[in-house]
Amino acid sequence: MKTIKLFTFFLLILLQAAAQQPAIKILETGKKISLRGLSVVDDHIIWASGSKGSVAKSLDGGQSWTWISVPGYEQRDFRDIEAFDKNTAMVMAVAEPGVILKTKDGGNSWMKVFEDSTKGMFLDAMDFVNDSIGVVIGDPIQSILFAAGTIDGGDHWFPRNPIALNKGEAFFASSGTNIKLLKERKFNHLQSFMVSGGKSARLFIGFGQQIVNLPISQGLESTGANSIDVFNNKIVVVGGDFTKDTVNKNNCVLVSLKNKVRVTTPATPPHGYRSCVIYLDEYTLLTCGTSGIDISTDGGKNWQLISKESFHVCQKAKKGKSVFLAGGNGRIARLVY
Repeated sequence: MKTIKLFTFFLLILLQAAAQQPAIKILETGKKISLRGLSVVDDHIIWASGSKGSVAKSLDGGQSWTWISVPGYEQRDFRDIEAFDKNTAMVMAVAEPGVILKTKDGGNSWMKVFEDSTKGMFLDAMDFVNDSIGVVIGDPIQSILFAAGTIDGGDHWFPRNPIALNKGEAFFASSGTNIKLLKERKFNHLQSFMVSGGKSARLFIGFGQQIVNLPISQGLESTGANSIDVFNNKIVVVGGDFTKDTVNKNNCVLVSLKNKVRVTTPATPPHGYRSCVIYLDEYTLLTCGTSGIDISTDGGKNWQLISKESFHVCQKAKKGKSVFLAGGNGRIARLVY
């Protein structure tokens, strides 16, 4: 009898541990579309964007999806998307010309709110601090960062501060997450954070007011920082070399802004190149890339591989707790945790 009770006790412990282990639940797959844009409004409303002028939308937490092909943009790649509710969203088409489209009727119609046909134009990422204030950045034109801002929800855009970049330094359009725009409660003003790649990998705080060199893979067009997220005074950055996506070194950096800028690297890094990273809370982080998905429960110091599934982008609900991922072959998934 004691043996049976002991066996039952350990079985319950194992079952509880298995239930708590984070897992990936595939919701949608099979379309020949690469999804790199993802915006999760709340636990029910999710928008995604990608190649072939495609947009996907769910209003029931990912149980069902509506796929939209934007007329006239079937050959364009929507590398980023920002959604505000079930009706309002913007998509960013990257290359010459760089274009931003906006819908106010759930994707039934789209209006062009931004276009720039400058030679070499390549938009990389958008971010919004609320439904009104946002910014878009792109690769440098003649070594000057391209940046534009909006204060009316993307209806109109204006140039932002020019920043000179190093030769061969640029930004990646891998997940639309290499810029983070925040509103500081203490001072009630905006703060921006950007990370670069290529020949140099750097962190830009406040549109160049402070620049920090990052100990992350760099020196080649395929190397550098791909994604950044911020939680209070903490920053996490991921990247690496996307041509060697299983190399698990020089692919993650932790930055503390408390008192002074302090840069460290994880004791156990993510298990390969990673294109997107997010904070789920102060100590729990998720990162994904073409060679898998990692989670950290100690603020990014140590990472555990939870799946070898390939994804480009992950996002947590702006108003809620749900976490979704998107990637190649029209794949969309939810993190179960």
